[in-house]
Amino acid sequence: TGPHPSITLLLTRQVSYRSPLNDFQRSEGRELVPTSWNSNLVQMLPNLNLEECASRCSQSLDCRAFNYETRPTVSCKHLPWVADRRNAEVKRNVNCDLYEKKVYVRQCIVGKGEDYRGKVFTTKSGLTCQQWWSKFPHDHWWTPTASNGLELNYCRNPDGDNIGPWCYTTDPERRYESCNIPQCKDEVCITCNGEDYRGQVDHTATGKECQRWDQQHPHQHIYQPEKYPDKSLDDNYCRNPDASPVPWCYTTDPLVERENCNISKCPEVPVEKRQRSSFTTNCFRGRGEDYRGKVNETLSGIPCQRWNAQFPHEHPFHPNIYECKGLEENYCRNPDGSEAPWCFTSAPEMRTALCLQIKRCEDDIEAEDCYQENGKNYRGIVHKTRKGVTCQRWNVNTPHRTKINPLTHPEANLTENYCRNPDGDQHGPWCYTTDPKTEFDYCAIKQCAGQKVSLTEQIVEFSECGQRDDRPQRILRIVNGIPGNSPWTVSLRDRKGNHFCGGSLVYSRWVISTKQCFSSCPSLLVLCETMVLNVRQMPDLSVVIGMVVAVCLQKDYGGPLACRNSDCWVLEGVIIPMRRCGHPGQPNIFIRVSVYVDWIKKVMEMA
Repeated sequence: TGPHPSITLLLTRQVSYRSPLNDFQRSEGRELVPTSWNSNLVQMLPNLNLEECASRCSQSLDCRAFNYETRPTVSCKHLPWVADRRNAEVKRNVNCDLYEKKVYVRQCIVGKGEDYRGKVFTTKSGLTCQQWWSKFPHDHWWTPTASNGLELNYCRNPDGDNIGPWCYTTDPERRYESCNIPQCKDEVCITCNGEDYRGQVDHTATGKECQRWDQQHPHQHIYQPEKYPDKSLDDNYCRNPDASPVPWCYTTDPLVERENCNISKCPEVPVEKRQRSSFTTNCFRGRGEDYRGKVNETLSGIPCQRWNAQFPHEHPFHPNIYECKGLEENYCRNPDGSEAPWCFTSAPEMRTALCLQIKRCEDDIEAEDCYQENGKNYRGIVHKTRKGVTCQRWNVNTPHRTKINPLTHPEANLTENYCRNPDGDQHGPWCYTTDPKTEFDYCAIKQCAGQKVSLTEQIVEFSECGQRDDRPQRILRIVNGIPGNSPWTVSLRDRKGNHFCGGSLVYSRWVISTKQCFSSCPSLLVLCETMVLNVRQMPDLSVVIGMVVAVCLQKDYGGPLACRNSDCWVLEGVIIPMRRCGHPGQPNIFIRVSVYVDWIKKVMEMA
């Protein structure tokens, strides 16, 4: 008994789906405006959606490009040319996108180049091509038609020759010759891992056509072009937005999500000639991707794992694959664009950690302005965060939906993408960021001279407080612990169910833990254990602004330090990983949570 006929039909339709937009190269916010004497050649097609407009153009021999306008009304305008100053000129138009057929604008070929429709008309040795309609100086049997593309004397490949596009020459002694038009995979080569690749390969190494980055079918994904404007996610061209070994793309095959692309590597550049001016050794700029110093342990003194080792942690960052990332020895590096330099640690129970002891370079964090008190009245024009990320405009909703905007806070002067403090945050002016992974951050602005820096503990009302319930006890191991319960404690586990860090529930859907538990990690599963835990009463050794010093619990990085206040248990600290803990006279450092309650509330409200 085979599958139901309807199921077979469904699978067939899925595999055969192809977006007609794949034939086109998009120019956002552009319009192809014809010259006045041939404007009558523009064909207006009202009431078509984008794919219908593309499909009609793909099937028409008279259409080489189209303008798709969304305002004041939706309209589809078919054009018989691509950008050509003689016939039409490209102009800015925020309400219009220009789509040109790839075969007419691409300067390279895919495969044998049978669909090449470019305007090269000289051969590889520099000979001028003979007109296809002419039989002199060389007689031939090819006849130009509307479908075979044998226009004027342009190089073509009407017979599918393996050498690619060719032409008859105007030299009586040379009948025909190849035009030597490059393969797209060779036209633009890649250096390092191809993160800067901006070529026009649109097929994978196995020949599968790529899915457009601006579409969510057949595969849903996070790499929408508007959310990653610096990644050049154009059309369906191969790119490397996630620090993979080579450029790749999602495929149009519903059964194959993504594949690598076959793009030529650039010739090896001698080490001594490589550009090293951007490398830093004593500090880091931006996210530290160019840091090449020799710090090789975490902030808490845990030695880093060597990059060429797979123990105690297996990982994909092999030095020979990521050859330009400086993965030498066990030095802190940032091969994947994380927040700052990091490393895999030598501690089996802690996979990665940020190397936060490396200072940010002074010229990278120097404040461009200052603010008074908490900066609620700041009206300057600084528009970057303390990490150098450009701010998102307050009146747009990409990459982040703004819950605080000019409509909700009309008195806060939320103009352009300037840093502001509309909610009176004690940490100063902030903004939504253009980094899709970071919703908001504080700005590169300092308190003005003479202002007292003060991170006071805020009075923020929450709906519930920590309570313990009587429940059956079961013995678990903890240093000098006794059976107890801590229902707000969470176990953070990987996909295999292995515990790697602790955390604390601060609301029904919110867990707080230490940043080191998440740096460079893939998707993680958060489990709420209902974990009777062994607990320990700990003497408070000292207190400073921003952190608490106390005795730590073995392997509970990110876990809570809870103190009883009347009938409520209060989360006072979050454990930071250290080299050793649970040993007499060796206290650990906890993040002092009370300093950040307004930040915690802001994150919860913005979600």
